[in-house]
Amino acid sequence: MPRKAREKSESGIYHIIMRGINRQTIFEEEEDQAHFLQTLGKYKEKSQYKVYAYCLMGNHVHLLLKIGIEPLEQVMRRLCGSYVYWYNTKYQRVGNLFQDRFKSEPVQDEQYFQIVQRYIHQNPVKAGLVKEVGEYKWSSYNEYVDQAGLVDVELMLGMISEEREKAIRIFTEYTNEINEDVCLDIDNEKGRITDEEARLIIKTVCKVKNAIDLQKFDVTTRNEYLKKLKAEHLSIRQIERLTGINRGIVLKA
Repeated sequence: MPRKAREKSESGIYHIIMRGINRQTIFEEEEDQAHFLQTLGKYKEKSQYKVYAYCLMGNHVHLLLKIGIEPLEQVMRRLCGSYVYWYNTKYQRVGNLFQDRFKSEPVQDEQYFQIVQRYIHQNPVKAGLVKEVGEYKWSSYNEYVDQAGLVDVELMLGMISEEREKAIRIFTEYTNEINEDVCLDIDNEKGRITDEEARLIIKTVCKVKNAIDLQKFDVTTRNEYLKKLKAEHLSIRQIERLTGINRGIVLKA
């Protein structure tokens, strides 16, 4: 069956997800995230795209960008190819790192643009990695509230108010609002992760023989693994059911 054609954006703005192949981790160390952002900045100048938001998670990346002189597919080939070459050299590995086809959705109007940036910035909170949006180091949120570098913040802030301080205040309040936004997501196409898949993820991520073995770790190590499992998009209930660890502990980790 032929692949569905990628939907084009009349505005040139896209919400994009790049995902590790077989849900593989694509950022092992902070140096990896830093290098990916350097790569994003390097090709921003060459391809003349604009970056409005980003969030680097353990095994996937969210981007909100507007294409420039090159089509989206070429931009993504540059980004993926450059980062994978660097990553494979560093970790002495070969082969693909990203799932072969990135996911994208067009962002056509101001309302959805604002929803998507909030959705991207809230990813780490919804995954249970941090309590507040601003606590996460590897998203573009703090470029909006502090000092912009890689991100073109003027479009979003200009939508809100001509007064910069007021725009930043309203942006902060809006982006931290509890909501039920539904946007392009890492698991939208395949539905929820099955228990069989979840058990394999737990065994792989936590390096255990059985999922319930996670109970044997000290509190600090256990909580670090729980954070990683939530970042892999296992549900709180699923982690509780398969590991036998109390729901409250999973939520707080």
